[in-house]
Amino acid sequence: MVKIRLRRVGSKKKPSYRLVVADARAPRDGAFINIIGHYNPLTDPETVVIDKEKALNWLKQGAQPTATAARLLAKAGIIEEPKARKEKIKADITAEPKARKKKAKAGTREKPEASKEEPQANITEKPKTSEEQTETNKEKV
Repeated sequence: MVKIRLRRVGSKKKPSYRLVVADARAPRDGAFINIIGHYNPLTDPETVVIDKEKALNWLKQGAQPTATAARLLAKAGIIEEPKARKEKIKADITAEPKARKKKAKAGTREKPEASKEEPQANITEKPKTSEEQTETNKEKV
């Protein structure tokens, strides 16, 4: 399968990316088929340059963009934004911080309410003390 994805270039702590067409099995910064653009997230606003003809040609041939590549292609006006992303923007849903997610997971690990209930024991006899137990043992022998 052929994918349209980002390939990291640039120095340490200063990433920039090339938008490439590559085999899905190839490593992130490994072999690729064609460069169709570049993206720099450090500029304000972020720089996105994509060759529209090359991108459309690869999309027609069946190349599947990754989530980030699809966002960049939509930003450049080459494809329509995915429906899920549109709905997320409309609903104004924001991602929860990781700390909150961990707390939520910890809460789900509690026992179900049915198992929280302790069975009621009918106590009719007093527990025997150690002296009484030894006396009953002597009587049996």
